[in-house]
Amino acid sequence: MASPSHLILQSTLLFVLIFCKCIFLEVESQSATLSIVTDKEALISFKSRIIEPFNPLSSWDLKNSSPCNWTGVVCNKSGQRVVGLDLSGFGLKGSISPHIGNLSFLRSLQLGQNQFTGMLPDQIVNLFLVRVLNLSSNRLEGVLPSNISQLTELQVLDLSENKNITGRIPEELSYLKNLEVLKLARNYLYGAIPSTIGNLSSLINLNLGTNTLSGAIPSDLGRLQNLKELDLNINNFSGTVPPSIYNISSLVSLALASNNLWGEILGDVGIKLPNLLVFNFCINKFTGKIPWSLYNLTNIKIIHVADNLLEGTIPPDLGNLPFLEMYDICFNKIVSEDGLSFITSLKNSTRLKFLAIGGNHLEGVIPGSIGNLSKALSKLYMGETHIYGNIPTSIGHLSGLTLLNLSYNSLSGEIPPEIGHLEELQMLVLAGNRLSGSVPNSLGNLQKLNQIDLSGNSLVGNIPTSFGNFQKLLSMDLSNNKFSGKITREIFSLPSLSTILNLSKNFLSGALPEEVSLLVNVVTIDLSNNLFSGNIPSSIRKSKSLQKLLLGRNVLSGPIPSTLEEVRGLDTLDLSSNQLSGPIPVELQNLQALQSLNLSFNNLEGVVPKGGVFGNLSKVHLEGNQNLCLYLACVKTQSNGRKVTKVIAITSVLVSLALCFILGSLFYLKRSKSKITRTSELVKGQHQMVSYNDLRQATGNFNQENFLGNGSFGFVYKGYLRQGIAVAVKVLDTQRTSSWKSFLAECEALRNVRHRNLFKLITSCSSIDFKNMEFLALVYEYLSNGSLEDWVNGKRKNANGDVLNVVERLNVAIDVACALDYLHHDCEVPVVHCDLKPSNILLGEDMTAKVGDFGLARLLMQRTDIEHSISRTNVLKGSIGYIPPEYGMGEKPSTAGDVYSFGVMLLELFTGKRPTHESFIGDLNLVRWVQSAFPANIMQVLDPEMLQLMSSLYHNDQPISPDVQHGCLIIILGVGLSCTVESSDGRISIRSALQNLKSARDTLLNQLPFRMPN
Repeated sequence: MASPSHLILQSTLLFVLIFCKCIFLEVESQSATLSIVTDKEALISFKSRIIEPFNPLSSWDLKNSSPCNWTGVVCNKSGQRVVGLDLSGFGLKGSISPHIGNLSFLRSLQLGQNQFTGMLPDQIVNLFLVRVLNLSSNRLEGVLPSNISQLTELQVLDLSENKNITGRIPEELSYLKNLEVLKLARNYLYGAIPSTIGNLSSLINLNLGTNTLSGAIPSDLGRLQNLKELDLNINNFSGTVPPSIYNISSLVSLALASNNLWGEILGDVGIKLPNLLVFNFCINKFTGKIPWSLYNLTNIKIIHVADNLLEGTIPPDLGNLPFLEMYDICFNKIVSEDGLSFITSLKNSTRLKFLAIGGNHLEGVIPGSIGNLSKALSKLYMGETHIYGNIPTSIGHLSGLTLLNLSYNSLSGEIPPEIGHLEELQMLVLAGNRLSGSVPNSLGNLQKLNQIDLSGNSLVGNIPTSFGNFQKLLSMDLSNNKFSGKITREIFSLPSLSTILNLSKNFLSGALPEEVSLLVNVVTIDLSNNLFSGNIPSSIRKSKSLQKLLLGRNVLSGPIPSTLEEVRGLDTLDLSSNQLSGPIPVELQNLQALQSLNLSFNNLEGVVPKGGVFGNLSKVHLEGNQNLCLYLACVKTQSNGRKVTKVIAITSVLVSLALCFILGSLFYLKRSKSKITRTSELVKGQHQMVSYNDLRQATGNFNQENFLGNGSFGFVYKGYLRQGIAVAVKVLDTQRTSSWKSFLAECEALRNVRHRNLFKLITSCSSIDFKNMEFLALVYEYLSNGSLEDWVNGKRKNANGDVLNVVERLNVAIDVACALDYLHHDCEVPVVHCDLKPSNILLGEDMTAKVGDFGLARLLMQRTDIEHSISRTNVLKGSIGYIPPEYGMGEKPSTAGDVYSFGVMLLELFTGKRPTHESFIGDLNLVRWVQSAFPANIMQVLDPEMLQLMSSLYHNDQPISPDVQHGCLIIILGVGLSCTVESSDGRISIRSALQNLKSARDTLLNQLPFRMPN
């Protein structure tokens, strides 16, 4: 039995323990209260930064005892700390409060699909326990902070689709050893992928797509042996795919689309990557064949290799892919071994949704078995191949189709009525074939259609009234057919028609109905080249969205409606070659947006207005109106003792020809004093004009077999003059108001310059064709090796199948620089070309380059009335991608502008990349892309096909060292960058550029040591 003293001691100890426990519980309680209070204050601060908060955050109230009940807030089991915040998809606006860093127990922060702006707060790195950080689909900006690597527990980092997050990917991300998902897509990140990313051994998903990342794909990524998804789409990566990538056997999705990658795709990729479901290598420069092993992957869903340089045939194993959803091989060089029989094998792919085989060298008839393809098939693209024969009626069985494109083939026969069964169809494109017969009324069943293009066929009969059922139609193009009769009024009642209504080049007749006013949303109406008669409806004023109205070459009569003044957005109006009468409505001068007005060849009379577009006659065509006063007032004379008004009936065409003749004569006199030789041996004496009939015979009635391509203002044909001389005949499109201006500019520039690197203008033609239509043409020397554009883009190659090597490209660049040097410095009157680009540089039989297409050229002479009348323009001169930045600020054309265009052309020539390449987004362009690699990493931006030839380049039977070539390429790209300095004052002259390029060639051919030019 315990003694009393022992009992007292026990009681005392028990009391002390109970007392201490009470104190501990009280302290713990107070501590927990303080923690949840801190979290609550942080959340209130977070809410305070949100602009006009939505109802989901109305529960965030100070009166509420605990934030654990607030929308989107998750607490731990005891309710003592906030461990999760998920406000994804609430559409919240504002910035992220730095107090977010006070949520120190936070495990998951998900704020995706909102509209948060500003920079990511630095305090985000205080969330040491966070595992999921998702701020995707917002508008955050600034650089990715390197100290984000302090979040060592992070498993998911998703900052994709913010678009304004910029800078380089921090190498410190490699410290996040637990990271499984890294998504930085759809931002503006640049530079190379850090090789240290290969240290993230836990990574399962790596998505860096749609940025401006560049350089080679690091081979270190091959160390990510747990990776299932790799997305590097839409960047500027160059070089070949590292073999180590093909060793990541866990890969399910491999997407490298829209880069500058080249080389052959590994043939056994399907064996090395047995789990692959998505294979996306489109829009690159891959060569060789489609990997045979892909067709052994029986579970694969997507094969997307479009827009490459792939060759070979489609293997018969295509029928072994039951789960295939997308098969896109379009725009390669694939040929058919057995017609289009491979389509039959795809019937086993019962989940196929997307089939695109167009833009290849496939030939054959569409098999009737096409109707056995998947009912899930949504998009079928077979355009721009070599398909012929009829469209099979079985195509009507593909009930799931939303897009059917069979354009620009050689299909014949009639449009099968069964297409009308495709009730889900949204786009129907059958343009550019040989289809005939009438259009079946059943097409009116396609009530979901938003685009129909049947242009460029031989369709006849009336336009079906059933087309009035197209209540969702945005665009209709039925041009260049043989439709006749009146336009059904239902066509003008389509409420959604907003892009274009093009019925031009048919045989449609009758009056234009008043219902044309119902097209209140359409931007372009083209009814030209038909047989429409009667008045232009005054109700056209209700078409408020109209920007282009083309009614030329009809038999319209009556006055021009003054109500056109109400169509405020109109920028192009063509009423030429009709029978319109009366005065020009003075109200037309109030159309401030009007840039092109063609009223030529009508019966208009009276005084030409002086305001608006009429203040710049280069934008107006009035020729062929015998009773118009071209000037502000009519000249009065006396006759038989009384005053009569004498109308000055001088047309624009006569004025233009007279001015061209005067300028040509003046220059001819100056040149004859200097004993300069004539343009061509063709003319032994006086310059001879050729007739329309001469050119028609020379080109075989402008036969399509003699068609060479499109010029800036027309079409170019090869022909032979009677003397047997091969020529290139450029027929100007007189429907374009700029055609006369182009004609005069080329006359003015080319008739008075002589240089071996300039395209020779032999003669010209200004006449009337057999349809009594205006005809303008320029006759040039014929250059057999086509345009530089074709060589740069790989459309032309030499006899060995090779592209241009370094020496050949450098020779071309020097030839072009010589031409510009002559135009800028050695002409009596300096000439600015204004539109220098590869398509305007032609190559002769000996590969001598010559500069042509002076349709925008200007003479740098003192202002005279003549020069003012034919050259002054406020239109931006040049082609997109080649225009110097100062032209966009309104500065006049200059030699410095030509130097900029030359620099862009030079960079394109040696990189093989157009300045308008789709990878150049945001502030990135060709110049900045090259700058980012210059000079240390230029091999990453050079044309890979040219690089392949460096080891086999010889001169005088001696190999040229690749090191010497590399040094010269640094000089060449340096010249290009010096020519494309943003400030026109900072650019070198074309003469300096020429000297540096010649120095580079001397170094190259004489194997001299490399040194940078001064």
